[in-house]
Amino acid sequence: METKYAFGYVRVSTGKQDELSPDSQAKLLKDYAKSHGYVVSKIFFELGISGRKADKRPEFQKMIGLAKSSDHPADAILVWKYSRFARNQEESIVYKSLLKKKHNVDVISVSEPLVDGPFGSLIERIIEWMDEYYSVRLSGEVTRGMREKAERGGYQARPPLGYKIVTHKEPPVIVPEEAEIVKLIFEKYANENLGIFEIARLLNMHNFKTSHGKEFERRSIEYILQNPTYCGMIRWNRTINESNEIRPESEWIVTDGEHPAIISKELFDKAQERYKREYRPRGSRPVSTYKHWLSGVVKCPACGRTMTANTIRNNTRVYSHFRCYGYTKGKCMANNSISSIKLEPAVLESIKTVLDSGKITYRKIEAKTDDTVDLKTILEDQIKKIDVKLQRIKEAYMNGIDTMEEYKENKQAVQEEKQHLEKQLSEIKEEKSNSKDDDEDMLLRVKNVYDILSSDSVDATTKNDVLRSVVEKIIYEKDKDLLKVYYYYMP
Repeated sequence: METKYAFGYVRVSTGKQDELSPDSQAKLLKDYAKSHGYVVSKIFFELGISGRKADKRPEFQKMIGLAKSSDHPADAILVWKYSRFARNQEESIVYKSLLKKKHNVDVISVSEPLVDGPFGSLIERIIEWMDEYYSVRLSGEVTRGMREKAERGGYQARPPLGYKIVTHKEPPVIVPEEAEIVKLIFEKYANENLGIFEIARLLNMHNFKTSHGKEFERRSIEYILQNPTYCGMIRWNRTINESNEIRPESEWIVTDGEHPAIISKELFDKAQERYKREYRPRGSRPVSTYKHWLSGVVKCPACGRTMTANTIRNNTRVYSHFRCYGYTKGKCMANNSISSIKLEPAVLESIKTVLDSGKITYRKIEAKTDDTVDLKTILEDQIKKIDVKLQRIKEAYMNGIDTMEEYKENKQAVQEEKQHLEKQLSEIKEEKSNSKDDDEDMLLRVKNVYDILSSDSVDATTKNDVLRSVVEKIIYEKDKDLLKVYYYYMP
């Protein structure tokens, strides 16, 4: 008789009283395997995790991945109940079909034996449907119980800074030293008109920490300022658990809590009035684009963090303003900032000074790392992208989207950029064919970068990429009005 192999899968949800323990489930799987001629090669344990979403069960995903292997390590997957495999019938059908039809792996419930044939499959679907129905009903009962507790003022979340749980099922109590931090935040914000970043910097300067033991930043201060727990209220049902998306305010439950307040309701309301008055939604930056060709390269001399670019618009021009990211988060004490109007010519002038002198200091990197970039590869990639852009410009004209004049204008602008990059690429290839020492080769690379940065026909993304091919970082010291460019060389 040929030996059959099986995986075992054990899952226990948090707080479920009617479930078998992990050890008990594993014993049942082993007993079944022994009596049915299976050898259990591995048991996967998923503890304290819901079965509603398969992608949130790492051990389940690992098991499925192994079961699909070409060496066919398992003939079956054993579970205590089908509900342990999946609580969602659609997901259950997908995974079972995948395993059975493509990999000849059965899923067997050791406590729910089935007859062979179509009738057995029907019974299996009914069992799964009942499990899913039970799960949904149970979830509804739990939610209803939590809602009723919230309406009574019961606290049922992780206590924020300033509170701790001493006795299970009892309201949180105040932690005096942490409560002083909370009071300070509200006083500084509501009565002394300090900004969120200024408060964060003040707290970090005194080495105060959040409830997670981290430094304060904008989000942690905002969370405290908006949390009604501190004035003796409780707020429930604000977010959707799985996505953390904020629900409409009409669906929240906000009521008097059973726990003691740290600040007065009047102080909390005063802070809310200011926050709503001054709040501005933060925009998002596309992943594939740069705000400026110096983005990510300029660093703060005080903390080493990146100086990020923010777009400034006035009546006459649009430009970028670079400021230390740590300072904007309240994590850096130094207010290092500079506008692109001043920074751009300073960087170009610094590079030109090096080229004119014929002397350059750089760090030699023997092997390519994630932070280094090959200039030749960058230019080749950009030329390919320009070829695609030219084809799209042509298609826009052929499809009647652009006029002949628009087509000619767009084509000329893109071709100028392509010609400029091709010239630089040709020079680089010529340089590589000639034997040069490192210093000479480095100066030629910097010259090519300088020419690209000085061109008006090259986009910001390309400029940023080529700059990173020779420049490791740029440090700007505001108090000394000093700019330092740090070069690197990779043979």
